[in-house]
Amino acid sequence: MTILLSTLNARYAHASLGLRYLLANMGELQEQTALMEFVIGAKTTEVVERLLAKQPRVVGFGIYIWNVEETTKVVALLKRVAPEVTIVLGGPEVSHETDKQEIVRLADYVVTGWGDITFPKLCGEILHGPKPLMKVHAGVQPPMAEIQLPYALYSNEDIAHRTIYVEASRGCPFKCEFCLSSLDKTAWPFGLDTFLAEMDDLYRRGARLFKFVDRTFNLNVKTSQKIMQFFLDKLAARPDDPVYAHFELVPDHLPDALKSTIAQFPPGALQFEIGIQSFNPEVQALVSRRQDNDKAAANIRWLTEHSQAHLHVDLIAGLPGEDVDSFARGFDKLVALGPHEIQFGILKRLRGTPIIRHTEAYKMVYDPYPPYTVLATDRIDFATMQRLVRFARYWDLVANSGRFAHTVKTLLGDSPFASFMAFSDWIYTKTDATHRIALERLAKLVQEWLQLRGMTREDATALLASDYAGNVDKAEPKQKPAAAAPERQVRHLAA
Repeated sequence: MTILLSTLNARYAHASLGLRYLLANMGELQEQTALMEFVIGAKTTEVVERLLAKQPRVVGFGIYIWNVEETTKVVALLKRVAPEVTIVLGGPEVSHETDKQEIVRLADYVVTGWGDITFPKLCGEILHGPKPLMKVHAGVQPPMAEIQLPYALYSNEDIAHRTIYVEASRGCPFKCEFCLSSLDKTAWPFGLDTFLAEMDDLYRRGARLFKFVDRTFNLNVKTSQKIMQFFLDKLAARPDDPVYAHFELVPDHLPDALKSTIAQFPPGALQFEIGIQSFNPEVQALVSRRQDNDKAAANIRWLTEHSQAHLHVDLIAGLPGEDVDSFARGFDKLVALGPHEIQFGILKRLRGTPIIRHTEAYKMVYDPYPPYTVLATDRIDFATMQRLVRFARYWDLVANSGRFAHTVKTLLGDSPFASFMAFSDWIYTKTDATHRIALERLAKLVQEWLQLRGMTREDATALLASDYAGNVDKAEPKQKPAAAAPERQVRHLAA
């Protein structure tokens, strides 16, 4: 192949939507272009060997925060063993601050921003001349109707075993300074009829798990309802063949019409990712996040009480202006609302985001290496931030995993953040680890902690046993899930 499109995905199940967009829009060069996806952790020499086996003239890499370090090694090795191969970079990680990155120095060209039109044009110039003189090429944003949709390029193997990423729109109208979407002027929708026809084709080919990457899925409620109705119709036509959809919702924009549609979905069919990030109004204003906290809280409570969707709600620790006490109050408030998962994240300074303007005033110290996590602020010192990092990891293992559903309620008591922080500090002293803790050992540690907090051994054993029994029951859900069904959504099928 003359041109290879490649990336290192976080895991095999993640099929690259970005590369498929590029391939779909290659025009006359499409027949000379192929995809080659890898997974982070792959041996660098083997990646390079497999790429060169195709004898490419151009290799385009998709660069993200999670793969930039490993891809830098791949590019460096490629340039040593095959300097004649032209390397083009694109993706969010190299679209900003390009002059400061080693991978950019090693590569021949970089496309920043939208690559649908600019990358094929650049490849044509590389192959047929005149050879471009500039290294960095700003991506041209075409009209949405001119972008060829990539969904036919998901293979049967992708559909059977991988997450199918889709988008009904690009961009975001909000300006949250920690997010790259804050640089967008607005959100741009694809033609709805064309998009739904593509979704129907994926469904007919066997796709049952659709993950929408739209930043603001419920921004246009009429569009949201039509898309959700598409899935409701599929569920109604074949109730024994479940379909799963994941959407990112704006938390304070859930009108009655949309609620009515959501309420019709059966258990497990919907997963909503909801970004709260902070309940502190002063912090929200500081990072340009517009959010009606009362409406957001009321909507989350409604979803937990009146829908059967799986709720994954995000909070971020380390935002400028927020101390531990403020974050703890927000955490406790969110726990009380009852979402199925709370994604406890630590602030990251993504390249190009406006969050950098607060660095000096709030003494923000970031890790210089990906994923650029905040290490300290004027209100949270380094040691405390590390405690929060461990809290987040143990929270995922114990609370978000769903394996300790009954036990977690007792573990948290009336002061969820303080209680779990005490547990987190204790378990770290016992294990000196946050990863590779076997489930059996973790259960014994939870039981030991409950006993230290005053519970009898018999009661602690019985409480944990109820969770083990529940997990056994959930191993055989009442409805048979699709092969690619998301594990945490499937929990609802056994409710």
